[in-house]
Amino acid sequence: MKFGLHFPQPEMPHDGDAIGDFVQNAEHLGYEFINVPDHVIQTRTPVADFAMAANYTTEHPNHETMTVLAFAAAATHTITLKSAVLILPQRQAVLAAKQAAQIDVLSGGRMQLGVGVGWNDPEYTALDMSFHNRGKRMEEQIEVMRLLWTQQHVTFDGKWHRIDDAGLAPMPLQRPIPIWIGAFSEVAVDRAARIADGWQSLLQAPDEQARVLFERFRTQVRDADRDPANVGIEAPLFTRELNESKWTEQVEGWTHAGATQIVFRPQGEFAQIQEMTEAFAQMAKNF
Repeated sequence: MKFGLHFPQPEMPHDGDAIGDFVQNAEHLGYEFINVPDHVIQTRTPVADFAMAANYTTEHPNHETMTVLAFAAAATHTITLKSAVLILPQRQAVLAAKQAAQIDVLSGGRMQLGVGVGWNDPEYTALDMSFHNRGKRMEEQIEVMRLLWTQQHVTFDGKWHRIDDAGLAPMPLQRPIPIWIGAFSEVAVDRAARIADGWQSLLQAPDEQARVLFERFRTQVRDADRDPANVGIEAPLFTRELNESKWTEQVEGWTHAGATQIVFRPQGEFAQIQEMTEAFAQMAKNF
């Protein structure tokens, strides 16, 4: 089991020193990866009716994902750096591939690209991208990016992308950079099973719903002629409280369900987050 730490976007001070201290502390405490989520622009009020949508207004700042990862590459030495998730279809695939390749170079090969289709229509509008074809378009984006990361010169003629004998320079150290897909709907989970190196689940707890969806994922991986042992599953551990016994139950539940890594997602005051981060890292040493 691998243990990672979610970058607390709204709670993080708007201060480069604070961000640097946070990622360095995560590495020092033994976390194996850090996830940095993505929201480019926020609305005045929530635009969806699920609870977490209230966290994505202009009252909850979000630092830019790829810039933070590049900054973290300079501040750390061993921890894996992961976008989780980058809303890929609201961005240009070739530019995102270039940015990820550069971070991989700067970090010495520590980049992972977690991607997803998102849910926030106003972001797509502001970035002049279509919200309605985002799933299929992301599949082609991933194909294009993997070609750019593995071939010096690429010729591609797809539905949304055209490249004529061109490529990235420098290329990434990892060829290709691992791609994880964040998903909770069945169609998105199936997509992750078919084409991703791992699935970042957005489930709240290791309950019966999670067990069923995990089994669906593994079945879809096998149906795609892939080995489930080679495709990761990331599970979240959400918390606002310093309750190590509850954390232990969650980790045990996710382990039993078949997760290969767990990302700790502390929420609340930043000072409390630092305390919880240290406590969880200590607890994780028992697994």
